[in-house]
Amino acid sequence: MPAERLQKVLAAAGVASRRAAEEMIAAGRVTVDGRVAAIGDRADPAASVVAVDGRAIGRAESHRHIVLNKPVGVTSTVRDRHAARTVVDLVPPGLARGARLYPVGRLDADSEGLVLLTNDGDWAQRVLHPRHAVEREYAAGVDRPLSPAAISALLGGVDLEEGTARALTVRSATAAETRRLLETLDGTTRAYRELVWYRVTLGQGWKRQVRRMFGAVGEPVRRLVRVRFGTMRLGDLGPGEARALTADEVARLARAAAAPRRPTAPPAGGQGTGGQGTGGQDRRYAERAVRRGAGRPGGAR
Repeated sequence: MPAERLQKVLAAAGVASRRAAEEMIAAGRVTVDGRVAAIGDRADPAASVVAVDGRAIGRAESHRHIVLNKPVGVTSTVRDRHAARTVVDLVPPGLARGARLYPVGRLDADSEGLVLLTNDGDWAQRVLHPRHAVEREYAAGVDRPLSPAAISALLGGVDLEEGTARALTVRSATAAETRRLLETLDGTTRAYRELVWYRVTLGQGWKRQVRRMFGAVGEPVRRLVRVRFGTMRLGDLGPGEARALTADEVARLARAAAAPRRPTAPPAGGQGTGGQGTGGQDRRYAERAVRRGAGRPGGAR
């Protein structure tokens, strides 16, 4: 087998995305046949001994792409000493088949819904990178209807630490959408049935972004469910359930990442399309997200 760039070898073995692998190499954590590697080095994965932090990596894993319905209280990490369960713990062994999975992006512990997991670093980087603006859609339950001014602010942009955050769309959820969502999540308690539900679409993936945006307009979110990531929908997966993506679903998500971005001009008002945050802010956030998801052998920090 011909020698390949070292970051590609690490990504193929399911250790990290290529970008995160480059950072591991630059930090001196990677060796090839006992020699500390440098950026630009190549290795033959069939003949060389490649190690990270002194642990030899395995051969290239077959790629796994999984969708999971994350319940409240489960963390979107590989390991968390403060959490009873992580999303990786919920994947049945027969579905993971020994692959070292890590989540594609994160979902807060107090939020629920669609999470993607994979050992395919290149695919994860492509789907996560802010320049691709892959859409995330959420069902947000609040105590009362949003005012027109609040909706305009969400669409026009609110200032967060990372930059200006804008929703692409904000609309009232239909009765059918809400009924199906609550049935899927077994969320038929009175407290959840009496919430007012909205569907919010983002082209960004900042930490607790929906909750912080709604908080900025004075309407705290009581329950938050991610129902779509790009072309992938939550569907009928129950809490804690997982399944493998089909080859077509994997390809469609990759194509969605390659599609042209939406216009970035803010809307004149009302419900519709909004813009993205500043490119530099987005790019730095995505790089941190990928590092957290795949920055160490085996997954997230």
